[in-house]
Amino acid sequence: MSIATEKPALEAASAEPAHEHYARLLEGMARAVAAKGYADTTIADIVREAAVSRRTFYEHFTTKSECLIALYEAASKLALRAVSEAFDPAQPWHAQVERAITAYFDYLAQDPPLLRTLFVEILGLGMPGLAARRRVNGEIAGFIQAAINGGPAAHLTSEMAMTVVGGINELVLQAIEQDRVGELGQLVPPATRLVRAVAAESAR
Repeated sequence: MSIATEKPALEAASAEPAHEHYARLLEGMARAVAAKGYADTTIADIVREAAVSRRTFYEHFTTKSECLIALYEAASKLALRAVSEAFDPAQPWHAQVERAITAYFDYLAQDPPLLRTLFVEILGLGMPGLAARRRVNGEIAGFIQAAINGGPAAHLTSEMAMTVVGGINELVLQAIEQDRVGELGQLVPPATRLVRAVAAESAR
């Protein structure tokens, strides 16, 4: 699923009120950055892709970096939703880890330009980008922690859950750097082993 074509999903994932112009601006940002890269993207590019006025842009965002962060957070919420929908709490957590990780990588692999934007371009924003990344990683770590701690013997701390998220993110970044986004599915086995190993260690 391409985030640039999923207006309802973007609106639902956003923390802002559901608003057509807001969703179109996120889509415009996604298309512009995919075409030119974040550094060369201008607000004029964003509003042209979104088919809205510059005034409309400033009704929602102060800067293009703010718009990129909003796109990052909206897309990340959709990725987390894909994971949560794949996870069945009625089943033992260890039986669901591979399924959930597969859903995550499948979602990321559907739009390689957007994936690069979310994992690489966000780091170029300095502290605001890092703060947004930390918030998103915290949400994913919280989900992992809650899912694993649903088992009778496991006890995963928040620090160890964040370690899992960091490890998986580094695997994705390496795939981006090596132009292997189409092979993200090959990361499922090592990522699954990582989650299970950390959970097993925490249960001791």
